[in-house]
Amino acid sequence: MFSLMGGGLLCAVSGLILLIVATATDFWMQYRYSGNLSNQGLWRFCVGSKCHPHTITLAFWDATRAFMLLSILSSLAGITLGLTAYSSNARSTRTRAAGITLLIAGLFALLGVSVYTGVTVNFYGKRYPDWRFSWSYILGWIAVILTISAGVFHICAVPRNSSPDGSNVASG
Repeated sequence: MFSLMGGGLLCAVSGLILLIVATATDFWMQYRYSGNLSNQGLWRFCVGSKCHPHTITLAFWDATRAFMLLSILSSLAGITLGLTAYSSNARSTRTRAAGITLLIAGLFALLGVSVYTGVTVNFYGKRYPDWRFSWSYILGWIAVILTISAGVFHICAVPRNSSPDGSNVASG
């Protein structure tokens, strides 16, 4: 049980770090604009070495931002539940809750990067012939995998036959 929980917490913390880095950085996409290599993130775009906040609010940016922020908050809650499961009498309940919370966090992150993918391919793919996804975007996908894995590890760590008092009872 503890090794699965430990693996789950390791994946969750790694996923949280990657979610924060991916959400905060400006390298979700790179493209050429007026001969300059440009990049953009969820919060601003950079042309050459000058960065500017997004002046136009598009629904897909807002949706991606919201899903990524919800994923970060859910991951933090899942990690907290996972850590408190080590010292709690309700170990099974907290471990299960941590797993479910981390699965929800992974779903939020999956929705965020999926929305960004769909709109970017359909809109920017037609507008800029020389574009590509960049490292912030890739970190977002890796964070999805780690966060969902963390949730699965926590769910698998819950004992199958546990009684309310926490001791396992063998039926025969």
